[in-house]
Amino acid sequence: MFAVLKTGGKQYKVQAGDVLRVELLAANAGDKIQFNEVLMIGGDAPVLGSPLVEGAAVQAEVIDQIKADKVITFWKRRRKHSSQRTRGHRQKLTLVRVTDILASGAEKSGVAAATGTYAARVAAHNAEAKPAEAPKAKRASKKAEA
Repeated sequence: MFAVLKTGGKQYKVQAGDVLRVELLAANAGDKIQFNEVLMIGGDAPVLGSPLVEGAAVQAEVIDQIKADKVITFWKRRRKHSSQRTRGHRQKLTLVRVTDILASGAEKSGVAAATGTYAARVAAHNAEAKPAEAPKAKRASKKAEA
């Protein structure tokens, strides 16, 4: 049995036991996570989602947080400008091992959903947000008083 899941803007075809390098997730090494965006489940009776398969999930265990190889970008302006610029980038990744593929019952599993760091920061910010205050009454302008 295999599944096609979506995370970090990419799609992965996985089966139990696979090790994936995915975009950075808000999870620590040893945590169990669950990918809820499953596009397809394959096997004896394939199921295609439109766009997602309802109730399906892929469970995985976080192995480590790693960095990808460095990518060097180099710009050079020719002729009279004679300027050049070099910049490097190392993408942060999460190494996960797929443990189980659930065709149904993902809501009842009790495993935390896999979220990227941006989504986790927004959720944490919204949880800490203060309750909305009542708007202050506007002061009357001097022209209205006269």
